[in-house]
Amino acid sequence: MTAPPPTPPPDPRLAASAPAPAPRPTSAPAVDAGDARIHDRGYRRYDGERTGVRGAIRTLAVHSMRRALGLRRSARHKILPIMVVLFAYLPGTAFVGAAALLPDDIADAFLPSYADYYGFIIAAIFLFTAFVAPELLCTDRRTGMLGVYLASPLDRRTYLAGKGLATAGILALVTTGPPLLLLIALSLEGSGPEGWTAAVQLLWRIIASGLVVTGIYTAISLAVSATTDRKGAAMASIVGIIVGSSVVGVTLAETLNRPNLRVISLLGLPQALVHRIHDEVPNPEWIDVDTTPMVLVALGVTVLGLAWTWDRYRRLTVRR
Repeated sequence: MTAPPPTPPPDPRLAASAPAPAPRPTSAPAVDAGDARIHDRGYRRYDGERTGVRGAIRTLAVHSMRRALGLRRSARHKILPIMVVLFAYLPGTAFVGAAALLPDDIADAFLPSYADYYGFIIAAIFLFTAFVAPELLCTDRRTGMLGVYLASPLDRRTYLAGKGLATAGILALVTTGPPLLLLIALSLEGSGPEGWTAAVQLLWRIIASGLVVTGIYTAISLAVSATTDRKGAAMASIVGIIVGSSVVGVTLAETLNRPNLRVISLLGLPQALVHRIHDEVPNPEWIDVDTTPMVLVALGVTVLGLAWTWDRYRRLTVRR
């Protein structure tokens, strides 16, 4: 049996070209105990107030009002709401200033009645009617936010309640706010109603007038906005319905010599009702129109508009 051949010595050239072995790591660097943090990610019971469905409706309404008014949004979303509010409140401010600066006999002839004041702000009411509900309803359906809302404690009924409250609240800014400002400012200036009885009666009429105008235009705005997902189409349709109904009502009333047909006009009907509530003489065209058909048409438009909105959302397919 032969012995194995001896192992040749290593080549010094290869040993010179081989990389040096990496130094062995020493102990880990010391960590300052003051930098250590322990985060508790366990379950914690919610200790805040539980508002339930009512709180969800209130939160949705407030958020919707902020969105429509452009709050916490870029500047371009604030232009239209600011302009509309200025259009609604500037006439009242001008009238109050005139009452304070002009003599009483001239100021009394210059100041409009509280019912006539709606003629100065009808453009602001008209713009908000065409803008608010399409901004709140059409946007949610187009972006898919409706499904997110319905995945919360809100259902279709409570969702529409929140959006309806937001729409009515914003419209109330231009239907009830300006006459109330006019009443308060004239009372402080000394040109308001005489006595508490007259002031309370006038306050009730202002609130009732605002509710009537707000109810009619809120129902119209919601009904049209529930029909289409396109915000621009909804705005144009609202304008077309209100203006078109006015043209049809006036034309039929004059052609057929039936003054009561003017109640079809959704532009003139709210203002005529405001004059009846304040017990003032309306525009000459509405003098011969009976109050009963005016009230019936106003109630019918409001009820049918809200019912149409609910029916559209009841049948709507929503992906959550």
